[in-house]
Amino acid sequence: MVSLNASSRAAELRRVIARHDRLYYEEAAPEISDREYDTLLRELRDLEEAHPELRTADSPTQRVGGKPLEEFRQVPHRVPMQSLDNTYSLAEADAFLARVEKLLPEVTLRWTIEPKIDGVALSITYRDGFLEQASTRGDGTVGDDVTQNIRTIRAIPLKLEAAAPQLLEIRGEVYLPKKKFVALNASREADDEPLFANPRNAAAGSLKLLDPAIVASRGLSAVFYGLGAAEGSGVPETQAALLHWLKTLGLPVIPHFWEASSGAEVRVAIEALDKIRHDFAFETDGAVIKLDSFRRRDQVGSTSKFPRWAMAYKYEPERARTRLNAITVQVGRTGTLTPVAELEPVLLAGSRVARATLHNEEEIARKDIRIGDYVFVEKAGEVIPAIVGVDTSARTGDELIFQMPDACPSCNSPVFHDPEIVAIRCINPDCPAQIRRRLEHFAARGAMDIDGLGEAMVDQLVSAELVRTLADIYTLDAAAVAALERMGKKSTANLLAGIEASKQRPLWRLLFALGIPHVGATAARKLAVKFVTLDQLAAASLEELQQTEDVGEIMAHAIRDFFHLPHNRQLLEALRHQRLNFGEHDEKSSASISQTLAGQTWVITGTLSRPRDEIAESIRAHGGTVSGSVSKKTSYVLAGEEAGSKLEKARSLGIPIVDEVTLHKMFRASIA
Repeated sequence: MVSLNASSRAAELRRVIARHDRLYYEEAAPEISDREYDTLLRELRDLEEAHPELRTADSPTQRVGGKPLEEFRQVPHRVPMQSLDNTYSLAEADAFLARVEKLLPEVTLRWTIEPKIDGVALSITYRDGFLEQASTRGDGTVGDDVTQNIRTIRAIPLKLEAAAPQLLEIRGEVYLPKKKFVALNASREADDEPLFANPRNAAAGSLKLLDPAIVASRGLSAVFYGLGAAEGSGVPETQAALLHWLKTLGLPVIPHFWEASSGAEVRVAIEALDKIRHDFAFETDGAVIKLDSFRRRDQVGSTSKFPRWAMAYKYEPERARTRLNAITVQVGRTGTLTPVAELEPVLLAGSRVARATLHNEEEIARKDIRIGDYVFVEKAGEVIPAIVGVDTSARTGDELIFQMPDACPSCNSPVFHDPEIVAIRCINPDCPAQIRRRLEHFAARGAMDIDGLGEAMVDQLVSAELVRTLADIYTLDAAAVAALERMGKKSTANLLAGIEASKQRPLWRLLFALGIPHVGATAARKLAVKFVTLDQLAAASLEELQQTEDVGEIMAHAIRDFFHLPHNRQLLEALRHQRLNFGEHDEKSSASISQTLAGQTWVITGTLSRPRDEIAESIRAHGGTVSGSVSKKTSYVLAGEEAGSKLEKARSLGIPIVDEVTLHKMFRASIA
């Protein structure tokens, strides 16, 4: 029997967690740290484990489903999901307004102007206030049932916060926040996986994953702005009122919208949106003009494709025209061959662009990109340069059609076509290019942090055949290293000392440095905490691996496969022979000095006496967390010399700012 205290505590925890979700995801004004939030969630999960009857459909613990889906079933929309007609011309936008005014003569019309979110269209249904179903647009009448994946998105409430009709169908977009997009691509690049072209592509790909646990790790968000079906009373009668009402229900809505009653006011709103749209968390490529009154919309009606009462005005993307001088092929650390466009340098969105990824051979063929073409370049997601088109009118006939090589450009070994990821791979484990990339990753600051073992030194070591595997760096001969270009006694001694020091790095750094597919730094930390030693991790079953936080089926298989490959086992034995830390020494390290900074989020900025990574490790060792950006949830900012915008933002938000002396006093106080 459940005690009254347990029942009331569970209800209180659900209410409190839902409130903090709203503050974090909708209002960008969190009141507690990530650690404090996780503590609340863990308490609720423990209560529900002890008393399963307390588990409810709207519990925050139910956001990530269990087993991966086998496939998506098709579900019909109660009200069709139409697309929007669009234009890049203000004159055509004016003509659209005139057409609607002609259909509704002698009526004063009001309009709303909203950002056009570049995401994935979504229809979500609540029944009796509880999330029942979510589906993609599909063909407009039938879409994919993505309910299990949508439940992982914390911005979307599992239960509405205010009274609503018995059945309510809401329309909106799922998107990947721009910062999450950058981090996701950085992680995929580190794992030598194909990069997503833009945030929308990443959101669509994430939403269609069959494993909800992986979807949850992507950090998707959502925004709502439209109405589908509704059964019951209380539904607003205008678009402006709907946006306010959706917010009272606890749904995330667009951050800004404008109201207008004339074409001139609509233009002013479009210009105002253009000035601030880059500040939004989501990508937006236009302004959506909508008739405000739902009753007037019914009078205007729709065509077979588009509603007559709305149109999207799309902003011209910033692009540049330049010449494609060549296409080179890079070999990643797992052997993936990636074509890269070598461009005549051009200024785009404030930076010099000379290269752009071409992803794969299929994309080059689809866009008919040829060597010598004049091409149009944009920055996908405002970050990654991408070729979006070709100026075919400038062709002379001398342009060359590109073909991926049949042999690896680094080692000349035959290549393998990997159908799973539409990629071509070099499968020679001794390929010099792969060795270079693996060694650069292994020695990087976020991994084994070997000072002096940068790209130039790696290139020399591999070219001189002094290094053929990762373990070879631990057997380097001082005389052979000193004989390399620009290597004197001091630089040689410093390099070898850095290599020797890396043997004592904590286990999580070694796990990340090994380049296990899908295992980033965060996952490596969690695996090291759970399994303690590398040998215990290597012996873990798939079930044991998936019991680790944030480790889904795909990552678990990748980890198991890594430790079962003969050449990886040989590498690990060689590293063991060189006495690297396989976890046995972590208890003696600074991994758990104190919990003095528990619940605190720190941001480090400016020039300091030690590398930022070292200081970050010290903060974590005392229980704190480290973030790369300042927000309202930041506890402290550690500022060194020449601190810039982060320091200014901290001052504007009233966040405490400390120097290294103060931080060290806090450390000393914790162990006094």
